[in-house]
Amino acid sequence: MDMRAEDQQQMQDGIAKLNAMPVADLRTELLRICGSVSWVESVIKTFPHTSAASILTAMDRAWWSLSRPDYLEAFAAHPRIGDGEALKKKFATVPKASGKAGPVWEADEQKGAEGANEKTLQSLVVHNRLYEERFGHIFLVCATGKTADEMLAILQDRMRNEPAYELIMAAGEQNKITALRLHKLLTFLGTREDSSRL
Repeated sequence: MDMRAEDQQQMQDGIAKLNAMPVADLRTELLRICGSVSWVESVIKTFPHTSAASILTAMDRAWWSLSRPDYLEAFAAHPRIGDGEALKKKFATVPKASGKAGPVWEADEQKGAEGANEKTLQSLVVHNRLYEERFGHIFLVCATGKTADEMLAILQDRMRNEPAYELIMAAGEQNKITALRLHKLLTFLGTREDSSRL
């Protein structure tokens, strides 16, 4: 079996395991993907699914139907960009529905900040605070593959936005993160031989 076929099989196996989960366990997994309770409850109602595309479509529809408080709830589930201590605390161990620790893939999302120099990290701290004072929520960017300097530049650029527009920008970034996390979750579930061990 070539790699592409193997990946597709893992995704399908992951979807099957999500479909078979008790609602409480599914709720736990979805909350790891996105911290909005309203979003989770909307997405749960759309199960079962036959493809990753179908799940993503349901997630997207649910996400863009939410209100500002729902978005803020989801944003608040993220550590600040560049806050290494918060990342360590939040993702030291990620509890799963079974009570066992799960994959710590969330910590990889801000990997680009790990090698940043002190000046850049201090600038992130300062600009995060200024951003929060201006917009009333944390700065959110899909950090995967971005360096700390790139994230700082994006943060500084978005400080110019009007609050209503910036909320939509942040929501769009959350939606990108959600899609990436779903892919990681399905791949993880698809590599497990026994869903009872999740």
